[in-house]
Amino acid sequence: MSGSPSASEYIQDNFEPSDRVAVLLRNRDRDEVIQRIGTADTLAGRDFQEWLQSKNQSGFDIYIGMNALREGACSRTKQDIQTIRHVYLDIDYEGEMALAAIQKSNEVPKPNYVLNTSPGKYQVIWKMEGASPEEAESLQQAMAEQFSTDPAATDSTRVLRLPGFVNRKHEEEFHVQAQVHATTVYHLQDFRIDAEPTDWGRHVDQTLRSPRRDGAPITQSERDWAYAKRALARGDNPDVVIQRIADFRADEKHDPEYYARHTVAKAHAELKGRTETQSPEADEGRHNSREMP
Repeated sequence: MSGSPSASEYIQDNFEPSDRVAVLLRNRDRDEVIQRIGTADTLAGRDFQEWLQSKNQSGFDIYIGMNALREGACSRTKQDIQTIRHVYLDIDYEGEMALAAIQKSNEVPKPNYVLNTSPGKYQVIWKMEGASPEEAESLQQAMAEQFSTDPAATDSTRVLRLPGFVNRKHEEEFHVQAQVHATTVYHLQDFRIDAEPTDWGRHVDQTLRSPRRDGAPITQSERDWAYAKRALARGDNPDVVIQRIADFRADEKHDPEYYARHTVAKAHAELKGRTETQSPEADEGRHNSREMP
């Protein structure tokens, strides 16, 4: 395959014809999300591709799930994943530097695809077989930490950009293209990074690694908040943390950016409160502890 593959070629190269795959369409101006699940053969077909092109032209961004879903699945949850087809990284910060580190590393094999999704931002994809969802997520989390990529983009249900369509997320449109770097289908042993199972990225607070005393499940909102605290504590740019959470929750929240900003503000208040209790000025100015810097 030479040059940048079309969307149809990309789907055919990354999935078995009978794989059930999710495609997500999002129109941010209209706050509208559409999800379609079908076989890779159908999704790569002319009729579906023409429909995607028309939706893209009318303002929708186009994404595709990177792993195959079980027969009868009508949603995109971890329970719906049947086969891991890929592991991946989402580079949204210092893109050129992070991409160069991945390409030069001897801890990961050469990626199959590198998608240029907008200026300085990339999605890096390896074909995979023989891994469980838990193993794939642990590997992705370890790689995200190693190469300082987006830790929110490590879920096995994640959707990535589908090349061949226009990225309409930003004011200036950007045509998403994929570069082919390898044709190998990899296995876990091809990656030399030590991957230990975690809950949601390697930046989740230790307080959320154990079950609650009352046995209630830990919510994704609590995981988001814990991640925000950890990211802010290590000095990440608050705007970058907000964007990561908003992107991760884009298809679940009515206003993901507001939700992400509120989550980061709460995390900042918690961290600031801890600092104040250790200083003589703990009581002074506490009424401002919920404000972002």
